[in-house]
Amino acid sequence: MSNFGGHFGGGRPHHGTSTMRCKYCRTTLTVIPGERAIQCSNCGSVTRVRRADRIPLPMMGPMTAPFQRARGNKRAVLIGITYAAGGMRRGSGGQLRGPINDVKCMRNLLCHRFGFPSECVIMLTDDQRDPFRLPTKDNIRMAMHWLVQGCSYGDSLVFHFSGLGAQVADDDGDEVDGYDEALCPMDAFQRGPILDDEINETIVRPLVPGARLHAVVDACYSATVLDLPFLCRVARNGYWQWEDHRPPSGAWKGTSGGQAVLFSGYSDGKNNFAVMPDAVASLGAMTHSFIKAVECEPRGVTYGRLLSSMRTIMKSGGGGGGMGYDMQGPIGAPMQHHKVANFSGVQEPNLSSSEMFDIYRKPFVL
Repeated sequence: MSNFGGHFGGGRPHHGTSTMRCKYCRTTLTVIPGERAIQCSNCGSVTRVRRADRIPLPMMGPMTAPFQRARGNKRAVLIGITYAAGGMRRGSGGQLRGPINDVKCMRNLLCHRFGFPSECVIMLTDDQRDPFRLPTKDNIRMAMHWLVQGCSYGDSLVFHFSGLGAQVADDDGDEVDGYDEALCPMDAFQRGPILDDEINETIVRPLVPGARLHAVVDACYSATVLDLPFLCRVARNGYWQWEDHRPPSGAWKGTSGGQAVLFSGYSDGKNNFAVMPDAVASLGAMTHSFIKAVECEPRGVTYGRLLSSMRTIMKSGGGGGGMGYDMQGPIGAPMQHHKVANFSGVQEPNLSSSEMFDIYRKPFVL
């Protein structure tokens, strides 16, 4: 992965580091101040930093300084990472071909269909020249803070991530399945992934009454990456049903009165990579199914119908195994032809939320 995160992305000084061993291959890893997990550049596995090994963060300035710009009541942070700088796991065969197009398509959908002001949409992609628009760990953190900072009644916020996810063993008893989910920035091998605990703390808990957050995450191991307490997925009877995923530890993972909803998907992590030829413009299957369903369904569609539409779109062409498929016509962005690659290995869409609601009656509104 790129080394930009060590020089730009917020200017955090990296002094006071120490070392520890990768849990899986025993490679020596550098522990950077404030990090809870490290991704090994040798085997790609994630090792949690033990509390005894954690180094306090140095003093730093305002987190959102590089993102001070127009702040309407509709704001979005869109992140797409191809890992073009060689940050893929060994043996994966190349970079992802889809995340940057995912971001462009999401931006068009938000601006043209839902009236999000273009100046209130931050895009972080690893093809940009502006160092503060690269999806480094520091920049993603700052963008997440910018998104929710000062949120108020009536705000509609959107968080979108297209890239790689990871899993790491839980050590504080707040995960039903015993694993924390995480998102991988472009400098994950240098800085480690962003754990769901931090994502929840940053963009979920600050939501005040009347503020809404919708997140769409197209990554492996992303089913509950916002750490929301309730999960809705298709049961054996074919109906969408809620499951209680509140932490066994009793930790609070909800909001401060607002609502947070995540569209993601179940993935076993085995089919993460679909490497497409350079000449082919591709989209991620999860992002594509969301955009396609929103565009095909009438305004005010219920969450249940939207999820069912996404599921149909995935199963009709998304294809396990990451082979991709053709799609004609503009979907969210003015491109005439697409390959849709299931680089995240998503097999079923699902929805998680800060609160349970009737998905067959509640309309989807951004």
